[in-house]
Amino acid sequence: MSPAAQACTTPSAGRRTLRLDSGVELDGRPMTIALELVWPERLREPASMFVCVPGGGMNRRFFDLMPADGGEDFSFAAQMSARGYLVMLIDTLGVGESDRPDDLYALTPELLVRANERVVAAVLAGLRDGSLLADRPALPNLRSIGVGHSMGTLLTCLQQARFGTHAAIAALGFSTAGLPQYLVPQARSATPASLSEDELVGLARLQFGAAPSAMKRGEAPSDLFAGAKAEPRGMAALKSALAPMLPVPAMLAMMPGNIAQACASIGVPTFIGVGELDLTGSAHAIPAAFTRSHDVTLQILEQAGHSHFLFASRAQLFERLGRWAADAAHA
Repeated sequence: MSPAAQACTTPSAGRRTLRLDSGVELDGRPMTIALELVWPERLREPASMFVCVPGGGMNRRFFDLMPADGGEDFSFAAQMSARGYLVMLIDTLGVGESDRPDDLYALTPELLVRANERVVAAVLAGLRDGSLLADRPALPNLRSIGVGHSMGTLLTCLQQARFGTHAAIAALGFSTAGLPQYLVPQARSATPASLSEDELVGLARLQFGAAPSAMKRGEAPSDLFAGAKAEPRGMAALKSALAPMLPVPAMLAMMPGNIAQACASIGVPTFIGVGELDLTGSAHAIPAAFTRSHDVTLQILEQAGHSHFLFASRAQLFERLGRWAADAAHA
């Protein structure tokens, strides 16, 4: 096992849960990140691994929704592993089973991206040389595909722009248009690219106060998160994915032009998935943000809101992403 990894548990033969050092110290202690690896049963040596980063107010269970009465049709992790992919589910610092500092405002986008990069790099290195899991073969040719949802896409794109971690990225439920209609007045005229970290934190404190929440659910369109078209079994399973909102990256995600420069620098194949009822603005305008990529795919999920996996069109998303990833990781 990698020296950076702590206790490893085995909930099932195809799943491993790890805690790794994030390289971040807050409140006078090192912060660790919890993650889960979902191994495909069909292939012993997968060529690609999806690295999944959840959005605001969600933990890693968002990508692995399991209804109480059974079934894996809502689980991105189960669906992709069934197609032969290794899947890595990350709890970003502050959510889920990862360490949480006393002040969530300390978790800036820059800090979270550095922490995620350190952990993803350690896992990839350990899987490639066989040192991470003693009972699994080395995967020297393993490539990663970064996949984020909403604010998780923001973090994935920032990581890709800075470190070039992944062979391809899948950006779900995100655009650089932001959510200006929900911003406090002080933030509406701000230019994200020119803000210092302290200024971004200050705006976040004005926006969210002492109890961070991206927006009141009642203020959003009824089908944004769920609504009449979402399936009740999936909605019930989503409760296990709820987590604290990380206010500073949420603030950045809500600002128009949020990470436009980072998106424009990404040169790998990019898959964009948005719901027809999402809050991303014009879906057809989103690909224009990825000006350096020569391979951009857009899928609009019919009658789906922001939590894509709750809607019937998730079946088309899973199938399309599986086929896209087979080519994109080797482009």
